[in-house]
Amino acid sequence: MQTTNPAWYGARTKLKHEHIAAANLCKNLDLEVFFPRLRLEKITRRGVMRVLEPLFPCYIFVHCVIEDRINEIQHSAGISSIVHFGSKIPFIPDSIIEELQSCFEIDDIITVESRLSPGDVVTVTDGAFAGMPARVLKNLPAKKRVQILLEILGRRTTVEVGQNAVMQQKISLAEMVPVLASAPIGQKTLRP
Repeated sequence: MQTTNPAWYGARTKLKHEHIAAANLCKNLDLEVFFPRLRLEKITRRGVMRVLEPLFPCYIFVHCVIEDRINEIQHSAGISSIVHFGSKIPFIPDSIIEELQSCFEIDDIITVESRLSPGDVVTVTDGAFAGMPARVLKNLPAKKRVQILLEILGRRTTVEVGQNAVMQQKISLAEMVPVLASAPIGQKTLRP
C-alpha cells in the first residue's frame, strides 16, 4: 500500500555522523530533517569541555513520502538505514515531532547545565586539587561556586571552588547496590 502524504520517519546514522547525514538530506535531497542537539560539559584529559551531543545518538528524523525517497535516503552519506521492523517502516506521529520541535526551535541547541546538589560525589578538575574526589556540601549559584569536602592528608577539609572546577561523577547501579541494600524497607535513596 503506497501513501502519498509525507510523514516523519526515523533514520539510523553511522556513529557520530548525525550532522553529516542531516546536512546531506537537506542539501542534496531537499528534505526536511529534524536533528535535536544538546550542549553539555564533559570531563576530558584537557579538563572540562563544552560539547554538542545529539539528543538521540545515531538517529535523525526525516519528513517525506518514504516510498518515493527510500533508496535515495538509504544511499545518502552518513545514513546507515531507515528504522524498520521486518518489512514495515513505521512513521512517527506529527504530534511527537511537534512536541520535540517546541522544545528545540529550528537549529536551536539546548544547553544542559550541571546541577550539583549537597551530597553529590564530584571530581576536582582544575587547580591544586585536580583529580581528587570530593563531596558537595553546598551549592552557591549566585557566586557560581560550590563548597566541597576534601580529604587532605587524612583530614576532612572544606574548600570553596568554582562550579567549573568540579565534575559530577556518574554512579553506576553496581556501585549503588550496597547503598540500596542497606536502606530501610520502603525508603528510597539514590545518594551514596
